[in-house]
Amino acid sequence: MDFLDDSSETEGQEVTAKPGAIRIILADSQAIYRVGIRKIFAIEDDLRVVAQADSLESLRAAIERYPTDIVLVEGALLGGTTGAVAELLRIAPDTKLIVQATITDEAYIVDLYRRGVRGIISRSISPDLLVRCVRRIAAGETWIDNQSVNWVIEAYRAQASALVTPRTQPRLSPKELAIISCISQGKRNKEIAYQLGTTEQVIKNYLRKIYDKLGVSDRLELALYCLHNKLIQNESEDEAPLQSAAPKIAQKVAGR
Repeated sequence: MDFLDDSSETEGQEVTAKPGAIRIILADSQAIYRVGIRKIFAIEDDLRVVAQADSLESLRAAIERYPTDIVLVEGALLGGTTGAVAELLRIAPDTKLIVQATITDEAYIVDLYRRGVRGIISRSISPDLLVRCVRRIAAGETWIDNQSVNWVIEAYRAQASALVTPRTQPRLSPKELAIISCISQGKRNKEIAYQLGTTEQVIKNYLRKIYDKLGVSDRLELALYCLHNKLIQNESEDEAPLQSAAPKIAQKVAGR
């Protein structure tokens, strides 16, 4: 499988990223778009394109071959469905996916987030915002716009009857509740660890246990779940209904 390279470097040759740099794979069917995005990233010291692909097949091969932090993929390469997302994350579970979506269908967008996509952006996104998006997602945040936040909240509310009821709700320890409170305030693992006097790895371990207990998959779902079940109260929104409080908390968690 040949990997595309629009620079003067040898085609198919692995590109070595600087220590600490965010490693990126570009997957897009349009060469001119890949060239433009690569030039944007090239001027940033902490961003490095390690491989490129022009099809879903070559993307699969690329993420198997090149260690990467971020995959920036054209939505059209996913075939208009979300099934390919699970396969890509199976191959590289720690890779964070950003989809350049041209489809604005509510169900499609919500399903992308549910399946593990960390950010959805427009192909007309500005260079500065794109760089900011990549950095935040690489740091563990979720990139979600106002409209998508509302869609995710509505989809979550529609599933409320299937959520764990208060009578069977898993018991959370005081430390787990403290971590959840920090998450709802939009704090990162490093900040939470400092506040609780522990390490980032310990916080990550706790988060995995919390996700398993509550049946959620990420920080956004965790905040929405706990808000819906009244496990947390936002200090400025104690009396606010879910409809008005949820978007504000979701935006904090998403880091926007």
